[in-house]
Amino acid sequence: MDHEDLDLGPDRSLLLVDDDDAFLKRLGKAMEKRGFAVQLAEGVAEGKAEVAQNPPAYAVVDLRLEDGNGLDVVEALRESRPDCRIVVLTGYGAIATAVAAVKIGAIDYLSKPADATDVTNALLARRSDHPAPPENPMSADRVRWEHIQRVYELCDRNVSETARRLNMHRRTLQRILAKRSPK
Repeated sequence: MDHEDLDLGPDRSLLLVDDDDAFLKRLGKAMEKRGFAVQLAEGVAEGKAEVAQNPPAYAVVDLRLEDGNGLDVVEALRESRPDCRIVVLTGYGAIATAVAAVKIGAIDYLSKPADATDVTNALLARRSDHPAPPENPMSADRVRWEHIQRVYELCDRNVSETARRLNMHRRTLQRILAKRSPK
């Protein structure tokens, strides 16, 4: 799809909320090239302030932010501008959080790393459109590794507690954690 052919409507405002500064700036520049009027926020507080000041027509919100949960920003967006098209991004693709995001008003849910084309397609997709399957989905090994890392972080990096919750031997978990992430 050519960038000039995008039907963004009269209001091209886009709010990007992510605590990864490099990713935020890179995605912001790419979305500006596609015709969006981009506003950047690095956390829940900044995102809510931006929503209160100038509610955007589009939004891309990271689920896990340093100062809280991105779902709080999604709720604020829904309250101030019900027609806002919201896409939630996360590094951990869990079904429960995807359901929660959609229930409170997100139109789509993308796992990182998502590029500007994926984000644009999600923002502009109509409800009747079925999204195309991803061109390079994560491998099963990578999904397993991401899940283990998420549980490990939720257990405050406690190997014994993580092993217990994942129902695996502690030593096996230590071996997995010592390796690099699979592609």
